[in-house]
Amino acid sequence: MLTTLTNEILKTIPTIDQFEKLGAWGLYCSVDIHNCDPDIIRDAEMIRQYAIQLCDLIEMKRFGETQVVNFGEDERVAGYSMVQLIETSMISGHFANLTNTAYIDIFSCKYYDPEVAAQFSLSYFKGSDYTLNVALRK
Repeated sequence: MLTTLTNEILKTIPTIDQFEKLGAWGLYCSVDIHNCDPDIIRDAEMIRQYAIQLCDLIEMKRFGETQVVNFGEDERVAGYSMVQLIETSMISGHFANLTNTAYIDIFSCKYYDPEVAAQFSLSYFKGSDYTLNVALRK
């Protein structure tokens, strides 16, 4: 099941009941946040704090410290990348300097609400809009 959403056109996001009824092994979402505040996506500490706050919000137990690295020789992909292991899988992100876009991926075998994660991410990075893709993994 793959659902593509924007914050203007919402379709059905899998509920915890659907997650359990389908016997899903995990829930994956990708959030592309457009026109982010460049000062936030270029600040490693702000990105670390985002991971901590997101994990608290969606009730994921962090495993280890958040890794944030700035790299990319090609201007198109240059920017920070972030990885946060969680007890039930991982959260990652890449922050593209050229376009001021944040690309966030959340995968967990524990259910969470993808729209809550997307709305928080949009607000945190002060973006103009987002695209959300959701998939149940079996």
